[in-house]
Amino acid sequence: MKNIQNKWIRGAIPALLLHCSIGTVYCWSIFSQEIADYIGFSKGAVEWAFSFAIFFLGMSAAFLGGLVEKNIHKSSLIASITFALGMAGTGFFIWYGGAHPHSVLSLVGIYISYGFIMGIGLGTGYLSPVKTLMLWFKDKKGLATGLAVAGFGAAKAIASPIMSRMLVGLGEGGVFKMFYILACVYFVMMFIGHLILAKPEGWVEPQTKSKDEGIIATLKTEPIASYIGIWLMFYINITCGLAIISQEKMIVKCVGLGTFAGIISTISALFNAGGRLGFSAWADKLKDRNTIYKLIFTLSIVSTLIVLLTKGIANGAGNTLLIIFVLALIFIVNAGYGGGFSNVPTLLSDHYGMGNISAIHGITLSAWAFAGLTGNQMASYIVKHTGAFIDVHGVQANPVGYQNVLIVTTILYAVAMCLSCFLVRPMSKKA
Repeated sequence: MKNIQNKWIRGAIPALLLHCSIGTVYCWSIFSQEIADYIGFSKGAVEWAFSFAIFFLGMSAAFLGGLVEKNIHKSSLIASITFALGMAGTGFFIWYGGAHPHSVLSLVGIYISYGFIMGIGLGTGYLSPVKTLMLWFKDKKGLATGLAVAGFGAAKAIASPIMSRMLVGLGEGGVFKMFYILACVYFVMMFIGHLILAKPEGWVEPQTKSKDEGIIATLKTEPIASYIGIWLMFYINITCGLAIISQEKMIVKCVGLGTFAGIISTISALFNAGGRLGFSAWADKLKDRNTIYKLIFTLSIVSTLIVLLTKGIANGAGNTLLIIFVLALIFIVNAGYGGGFSNVPTLLSDHYGMGNISAIHGITLSAWAFAGLTGNQMASYIVKHTGAFIDVHGVQANPVGYQNVLIVTTILYAVAMCLSCFLVRPMSKKA
């Protein structure tokens, strides 16, 4: 009975506290325009703060994975401090930008605070509870990691309406005041998670001559092409997901559902969280977790092809069937995007064991870093340079451009499917 309680108190609950806090990074679109208006810069210039946050999330996970492997208490404390400090710093530089409009110092300060400092908290906070959960839930590793990573995905759905109310309720300067308040709230949540997070009693870390040698030796236990395949298909899934999700709001407006954009965004966030939990729990029942990726890529290819062939984005307004196709695409991509995240640590543990899983998982999250720089930017470039902006239900939109984004993502999903089928080897008998 005590062991069952510890699974939740020492594993699941602290993981949710950490991931539900850092997952609010995806609430960026709620306040990015307000930040731009307040400090006197374009929304495009401010948007780089989010890209930097995702980049440094992946890179800090890659470089600090060894620290997480050695000491989850130190890494979770670093996560708590840097995430809260980054939020508070963002609030300060927004305030400074309001007092000194068009100040480059304000913009650079936001990049450093939200992008670099908070990015370190994101990477270490994301990694810290994952291995611990897999150790507590050995028979249901996918369910356990899916639960935590679902917290990361659900954070947007939970926090978005709260942040929207805060922006209005706090009055003049509400955007920087909100960051101060959230910095305090999330520090308390993450610090509690840090205090109660613990590995099972009796777990002894495997000894290696050096951690770097351990990682390299572990990766060499399987064909290196297999790991390259995992990294690449993970990168492609994130890139495609970000490309479509970043255009989600305008796609919804194109099919005449602009007034429901907020509701659809919340539902898609729930699909994102549900995909993280559902796909990973499903993978627990399969002999090879790579099968889940084949399923994710198949669903993504089919749903994008249907919208492409029916020209659902351009012709969807007033056509119930086409609207259903477009919404299905958005929800399926969100679910597959989330499911790709939750299955990576368990897929890696199946292939390489638990000895260096935090470090290997951290290196693999570098794919997230590069996808964070390429996914949104790729979609924006395609929309800007192909098709034409026209008046759609009172807003300027580019239906052809959004369709062209789907053409590229369909090709990339097909590449990812080939990697999953031909490069990622089935789990070895030794593993």
